[in-house]
Amino acid sequence: MSVQYNPTWRYGGNQLKRWQARASVTREELGAASNYSPDTIKAMEQGVRMPTARVLDAADELCHAEGLLSAAKDYVKGEKFPPRAQDFMQYEQQAASLWWYEVVLIPGLLQTETYVRRLISTFVPPMDEETVEQRVAGRLERQELLTRKPLAACSFALYEAVLHGPHVDKEQLLHLLELGRRNNVAIQVLPYARAVSAGLMGQMVLLETRDRERFAYADGSSVSQLTSDVEVVSSYTERLSVIRMEALGTEDSARFIERMADEL
Repeated sequence: MSVQYNPTWRYGGNQLKRWQARASVTREELGAASNYSPDTIKAMEQGVRMPTARVLDAADELCHAEGLLSAAKDYVKGEKFPPRAQDFMQYEQQAASLWWYEVVLIPGLLQTETYVRRLISTFVPPMDEETVEQRVAGRLERQELLTRKPLAACSFALYEAVLHGPHVDKEQLLHLLELGRRNNVAIQVLPYARAVSAGLMGQMVLLETRDRERFAYADGSSVSQLTSDVEVVSSYTERLSVIRMEALGTEDSARFIERMADEL
């Protein structure tokens, strides 16, 4: 997959590199002053990573930029979502209906702030604090889809492994129960004992916008795919139908989650 550059990061990184060259400041020197590795400084120069406030301030002082580099802090902001997922996030907010199946993680729309923060702050490679805060805020803002008007019909199916994940605590399980009581949210659990091959092939999302456009989306650790291709949408629909048939109903799923919460 090709590297996707944020143009603001790239411009900020370019200016950072130019000022360093002008003042004969090495990456090692800037890294030592800002507590980053030279490789991280290089990534910031290239626009692959966001030039952080700490780096910009340290560079401003080392390069005698008289505030010109520090001023970039007001314009270089962390992305709320990874570039590869931004198209999906735009369509998600237009959803009239959404069907989501997860194999490993609690779906982003159902995550508590504690779960979100644990998940994002332990991302590999690690992100700086500013980017973490931006991503946490973006994840929580997305959840307005569940309450905004007109209501979107949201259906979630969770493989049992999702509920045993390392960041899932009692608060998260109770949050699922609370959301499942909303009349526009349905949550089903696919237990290990009822697993089918269709449920072991990875995460997927189907959504339909208010303009009746239909999309299929799959998100991996480094690659995401959003498509309106009719054959792909149809394939996802069939797969999801099989999973929902084998999954517990909403009431039985709620009891399943409640038992797990009681054991914590």
